Amino acid sequence: MVNTVKELRNGLIVGAKTAQYGIVATLPKAAGGIRDLIMSEVARRLKHIKRIKEYEHKITVVQERIDKVHTPREIEVLFWLLEGSSMRWIGQHMALSATSIGRIKNNIVNQMMA
Repeated sequence: MVNTVKELRNGLIVGAKTAQYGIVATLPKAAGGIRDLIMSEVARRLKHIKRIKEYEHKITVVQERIDKVHTPREIEVLFWLLEGSSMRWIGQHMALSATSIGRIKNNIVNQMMA
């Protein structure tokens, strides 16, 4: 989620669209209703801002509860999950099955929720 927040924030920085000039400007446009381009861009950016806030809230909740995880195996699994690694990769890295990693992840979630 941290990487997603970074990418979404970078997407909001993108500036204005390029205008069409010359012969391209005189060509027929796509059929369809008239829509307000500025309003659709504002709506798109608002969705991104909302998603960023949701992800930041989730990240904050997890960071506030990291200290509830105690065993070294669970700490390592949590670290790799926070880094964005897949459970299959974590299992290969730790010489465990993906199912075992899933169980450890569920234990981590239960500890954080308690």
